[in-house]
Amino acid sequence: MRRAAWTAANAVMLLLFTASALLQFNDPDPVSWVAVYGAAALMSGLELRRWVRPLYPALLAATALVWAATIAPRVVGIVPFGEMFAEFEMKNLQVEESREMYGLLIVAVWMTVVAIVAWRRSKHLRTSHREAPTGRGDL
Repeated sequence: MRRAAWTAANAVMLLLFTASALLQFNDPDPVSWVAVYGAAALMSGLELRRWVRPLYPALLAATALVWAATIAPRVVGIVPFGEMFAEFEMKNLQVEESREMYGLLIVAVWMTVVAIVAWRRSKHLRTSHREAPTGRGDL
């Protein structure tokens, strides 16, 4: 059951990150945003097949977190949270940056979760591989 839930969660995040990447093409600076959301979508897609190595989502999480931290001083305490959802178009620069910061935080959190799960899986596989019978009479 947990395996199915994990697969479903990654499928949902794959769709959300893909949609986020596609929505960035109308942004004045789309390249960096498409890259970060595209990388998050890629990691979520690879995790559907359990192909993610822990380092890659960890690096993406760190990158997104540092980037969000550079935006935070300009929006935290200045833009009310609900104002981000009042209108879909760019209301002002602070609202736009607030949306960007929270988007980066979503990437950072999800990639941290993916990295932890991938690390646990790789640790388990290494341990079970060492404990596996060698075929030489040892059980």
